[in-house]
Amino acid sequence: MIDTHCHIDFEEYDDDRKEVISRAKDKLDAVIVSGIGYESNKGVLELCSEYEGFIYPSFGYHPVSSQNCSDEELKQAHAHLIENINNIVAIGEVGMDYFYVKDKAMREKQKDIFLSFIELANEYKVPLLMHVRDCEKKALNIVLEYDDIPYVIFHCYSGSAKTARRIMEKDNYFMSFSTMLCYSKQHQDLIKNISLDHVLTETDSPYLAMTKDERNEPLNVVNAVKKIAELQNEDMETVDRITTNNARKIFNI
Repeated sequence: MIDTHCHIDFEEYDDDRKEVISRAKDKLDAVIVSGIGYESNKGVLELCSEYEGFIYPSFGYHPVSSQNCSDEELKQAHAHLIENINNIVAIGEVGMDYFYVKDKAMREKQKDIFLSFIELANEYKVPLLMHVRDCEKKALNIVLEYDDIPYVIFHCYSGSAKTARRIMEKDNYFMSFSTMLCYSKQHQDLIKNISLDHVLTETDSPYLAMTKDERNEPLNVVNAVKKIAELQNEDMETVDRITTNNARKIFNI
């Protein structure tokens, strides 16, 4: 099993990061840690260098943060990403967030920054890991214009079933499902009709835990795999094998 999206570099793990990683190593094949900005990306790379062969880095700029970044900060993030293009497994998380961001001007800025990272993924032929909350259809229409992005991942997919069907028309497009499957009726309904050939698993740790008082961690991706198996009337070993192979292919790990 692979947790394809988490943030164990965050301060929430400062007191027990080694223990969290140790628990993950007991059960999982790999973990991908996603950066959310220049400083975050630096920390992610440092963490991954300590656990080479198990933890892999993805460099991004979270859309809710990116709307407030200066031109200089964005250039700095771009330069750092390009400098490390051979050290990362994906560009992300990047994208747009229409859930938290309602202002039209800010949404336009998010889109412009998103496009800048899409162009890098297209130019350098690196997988694109997208945070596109409440704007999945719009994001799909944007990325479909780019032909050289090897793989596109809709992180924590929450879009419509109709958009999901369009995503599945592209062999190299994937939807990632998190531990939210264990309690979200919306996500449970979605996964029932999505081919495993287009599915990845994640936790988005420290977020999306089973209760509001809990801190999530990569080990809990096991719960997402179990829930997918249950909802698709499939055995857990098959779900594990297919989703793990998907991740290995996409991220070359």
